[in-house]
Amino acid sequence: MEALAVRLSGLDSHVEGAIRVVTFYDTLMRRRVDLPALARSSAGLAECVAGIRLHGTGRAIRVSPEGKDVTGPPSPASSTAPVTLDEEEIGTVWLERTGPPNPLDEVLLDRWALAVAAAVERYGPARTTMADPALVELAISSDSEEAARARALRLLGFAADLPVRVVAVRSALPLDKLGGLICPARPVKAAPLAEVGVLLATTVDRTRFPAGVRAGIGAAGSPDLSWREARTALRFATARRPVVAHDDLGALALLAQLPEDAVWSNADVVALARVAADPADLETLDAYCATGSLRRAADLLHLHHSSVARRIDQLGRSLAIDLTEPTGLVRARLALTAWRLLDA
Repeated sequence: MEALAVRLSGLDSHVEGAIRVVTFYDTLMRRRVDLPALARSSAGLAECVAGIRLHGTGRAIRVSPEGKDVTGPPSPASSTAPVTLDEEEIGTVWLERTGPPNPLDEVLLDRWALAVAAAVERYGPARTTMADPALVELAISSDSEEAARARALRLLGFAADLPVRVVAVRSALPLDKLGGLICPARPVKAAPLAEVGVLLATTVDRTRFPAGVRAGIGAAGSPDLSWREARTALRFATARRPVVAHDDLGALALLAQLPEDAVWSNADVVALARVAADPADLETLDAYCATGSLRRAADLLHLHHSSVARRIDQLGRSLAIDLTEPTGLVRARLALTAWRLLDA
């Protein structure tokens, strides 16, 4: 390209300038610069304020010719150009000249828009946690075509070769703060959807979920399958086990597929529902099912083991299940889990 510029430089000053602009952006694209660097370079080349806005995030980057971020209300754009990726307009670039447009502004904006599209495809949009719910839904919906899903993931900032894990959460904590906690060093996107919070991330640290949050974690891979798994896992989350990964459920996940009528027709579940009317009885049974031991259940409940033994004996009679036998304990665990799934 540089050799071509030299050969054509004598033809016309405008042609020479246009080729220099093309060469300028070709160099930036080869160096794989990110969006802020593209904005700084464009502002310096145009010698005026330059801006980028991506529709997926709504965030605007405005930079002065000196390379500093510009705040406050933008001046009227002297010229603009759409940023297009896969035949879809994903954003806008513009210049804020105080005087008339420069003859080379059209070429500059055209090449700048191409460079922005390439950067978005490579890096995704500027790092921000909250995302457009429509994009998130497109990425995780089972009804989406694969091409549309791939484009949505790219616009959300996820590279094509990285598996995405979906997390379904119920939390009073804002989703952007929660996303930053569980995935502090990798891209993470969040949006409210279907009455729950949705987080998309390449990695999830389940030990970083704060108290009071209930979460279901899908496996990494196809986002639509991971979303279904995350919703299922969330139904298994409890106060004692607030964060559940679908991979850890194993055969228990099959319980989530049972029709409600079939569950309610089961005698163990019906008996469990009567027991659950007393919070103290429910807590005792839950602790015993979780530990399988009277002494460990007593430790969890801060009670003497003899007191827990009396309660378990009474609960066994109410359920018509011998809770001291392995088979009886399995029945109680299954009934408790199935009842909670109905409540969830």
